[in-house]
Amino acid sequence: MTQPLIGIIMGSDSDLPTMQGAIAICEEFGVGCEVAIVSAHRTPERMVEYAQQAHQRGIKVIIAGAGGAAHLPGMVASLTPLPVIGVPVASRHLQGVDSLYSIVQMPAGIPVATVAIGNAKNAGLLAVQILASHQPELLERVQQYRRSLNDSVMDKQQLLDEIGYKQYLEKMP
Repeated sequence: MTQPLIGIIMGSDSDLPTMQGAIAICEEFGVGCEVAIVSAHRTPERMVEYAQQAHQRGIKVIIAGAGGAAHLPGMVASLTPLPVIGVPVASRHLQGVDSLYSIVQMPAGIPVATVAIGNAKNAGLLAVQILASHQPELLERVQQYRRSLNDSVMDKQQLLDEIGYKQYLEKMP
């Protein structure tokens, strides 16, 4: 297995369906990741240990997903020298707005990069891009990925031009 460079942590196993987007991106780019349940509230000692030791184990970026009070990303950021990317997980009652506010409103000096509610895929992409800033081969893969996004949009535009918007809408899922 590849040395994990990205730590993907979550406050509860119920966050895993959301966080699988980040895991899939790591797999797509061939970047090793470790996945762990680390609750800021239920396992605070584990959280402290994880955050303080991650860089010593070779982790370069931490992605932390949390719902509700969503203290995990901020607390981990306060304990590690590594960049932390927070993923607000949608909650049943407030649809993740509470999590978003909790993660994005960090005090000066303890930054947490924050992606959209439920968008662990973007967190994975941001983590990969951080790594790619020092890895030319990975940077090329990121650039190819971006080109494929462009190509996908242009293919859709070509189809829209060919069949018109009504037929295009009928073909959409």
